[in-house]
Parts: sequence; structure tokens; C-alpha cells
Amino acid sequence: MSAWRLLIEDGVGGIAGLATDDALMLHYGRDDAAPPWEATLRLYTYHAHSVNVGRYQMLAAEVDTAACQRLGIDVARRPTGGGAIIMGPRQLGIAITTRAPTDLHPSQVLRRYSQGILAGLRSLGVDARLRGKNDLEVGARKIAGLGLYADDRGALLFHASVLAGIDIPLMLSVLRIPGAKLADKGITRVQERLTTVSRELGRELNGTDLRDAIAAGFTQTLGVSLQRAGLDAMERVRATELSELYGSAEWLADRQVEGDTRGEALLRTPSGLIRVYAGLQGTALSSVMLTGDYSTPPAKLLSLEAALRWCSADPQRILEITRHELADDGGLLGSSAETVADAIWQAACVALEKVPA
Repeated sequence: MSAWRLLIEDGVGGIAGLATDDALMLHYGRDDAAPPWEATLRLYTYHAHSVNVGRYQMLAAEVDTAACQRLGIDVARRPTGGGAIIMGPRQLGIAITTRAPTDLHPSQVLRRYSQGILAGLRSLGVDARLRGKNDLEVGARKIAGLGLYADDRGALLFHASVLAGIDIPLMLSVLRIPGAKLADKGITRVQERLTTVSRELGRELNGTDLRDAIAAGFTQTLGVSLQRAGLDAMERVRATELSELYGSAEWLADRQVEGDTRGEALLRTPSGLIRVYAGLQGTALSSVMLTGDYSTPPAKLLSLEAALRWCSADPQRILEITRHELADDGGLLGSSAETVADAIWQAACVALEKVPA
């Protein structure tokens, strides 16, 4: 039975919480000596509400930063993918750090570690399942989100957030819920898409109330022993250094859409929602960006963005390039080349409408 370190923390700050998760990757690089634990499992809650946006999302499109500032809510960008979330005492943060496996696809890694969370929820009486690319659901309602990040040294970070409860009005006041994802932005519609452990069990719970069950779930499904311990001296120093990165405007900032005029469209794929941005200079696409709540960027995404740069803002030309780039990929996140090209053209049309006559 392999040994894992178990870290327990409550009341962490939004930026410090992410910096600590990243710092835990320190000893798991491929060239490092073997750490005393095969992996580290960190289970934690936030001291107050914090909005975390996924690494591959556009901040302005997902978060009302003015509302966050007015309400005193931290905004931070995770190193992992996935969608924008609000975290607080009623959500349980889960982080696993280890060496990135070389024989597993990211989707297999997500499935492996999700089993511990699912087992923990089942022991509480909540029958959840892994659905889509990175969501845990009860029926058709999301109860947890998952994300992954592997650094250039071969260390892996798995992220998850489990909803013990959630303040839906607060969530709606700070997150921008797109119409393609939720046809009605009202509380009732959100309740049809999200659920919580509290709702499923009929009693009020906080993130701390889930912790023992989730820890036991990992022990049961992965056959590991959990040994309670804290950060070592090197990790504490690294976490302090990384707090400066995660608190910087540069880290939080989006990639920029270049062009004299800009347009946006939504692409709903079987794997999730993608926001498509098109920048125009004259009648040429000066830039195209596709951002979303995926765990890791699709292999063809960046090559498609690069191939479209400076092509004519013409639907047939956009379709030709998209077909060529996605020819061996089976589509982008499960969507056909034609569907992707149409969304790009829609964004270009919005930008074209802004071109002075």
C-alpha cells in the first residue's frame, strides 16, 4: 500500500490557496529525488468567497470583476482548466499533486482521481457520476468540477471543487452565465443545472463536513494510506513566492484579441461551451481565439488559431482552413469542422458590423 501525505486546511485565502497547490508540485518533478509520499492530497476550504477562473477562460467574459471588487471578493486564475467557480466555506477544495503519469491520457487521469470523490460522496448517500469531460453530476445536475495541470518538469496537479452548498444569488451576481449554457439566468434555472450535497441529503453542510468521507474515498478506491502532515520548509517558501505570481495583474490578464474591431460568438460543443473571438484589421482576421472551460486545450486549438490569422474574413475561406486543421482530429471537442467554422464566421460578422462605413 503506497503512502500519501494528507494536508488539511481551513480558512485559506483565494490567492494563497492556489499558490499552495502549485507549491506542492515542487518535489514531484521528473528529475527530483523520490519524495517520501507517492502523492499529496490537500483538502481545504476558503475563509471567504473567492472567484476562481479556469486557466483557459477569458476573465471579462466569465466574471463581473466590478461586482467582485464591490463585494470584497478575491478573483484568481487557476493553473488548471475548467470553468469559473465561486469558493467559500461551503465548498471543499481538493488538490492532488504527484508525478504526471506517462501512460495515461488526461481524461484517464481525471477519471482515476474522480473515483475517490465519487466513493466519498456515495458513502454520504449521494450517488454522483462522472459526466462529460470534467464534471461530476447527480442526475443531470453538476455537484463538482475537475481540472488538471502538468508543468514542464513532469509534476501533476489535479483540482476539484465539491459543492456542499452554494449561495446562488451571490454566484449569479459575480459570474457571467452565458445564455447558451443557461437559457434563463434566474435562480430556478440554476437550480436545475446545479446541485449540492446539502440539497441531496436534505440538511445543511459545509465543506468541512465532507472531508473525512472524501479522504476515505481515496483510501478505498486507490488503495493508499493517508498520513497527516504539513508543508515542509521549501514548500512554504515556494508558496510565498507563488503568491506574488497568482496575485499579479499579469497572471490574471487574458490573452488579447488583436484588431481594429472585435466580435464574439458562442460555440456549444458536446464537451462544453467555447467562446469564439475574432479581431479584424480591414477585412482580414488579425486574430482568432477560442477559450473555454476545458481541462486541457484541445491539441488542434492553437494550430487552428494560428492558421486563421490574417486570412480573409470570408465564410468559405474560414471553412477551408478549419477543415484542413481539423481533418485528422475528428472535430474540435466533438464538434464538426463546419460547426466550428460557422461559429468563427459569426464572431467575424459581429466584428464586421462594427467597421465604419
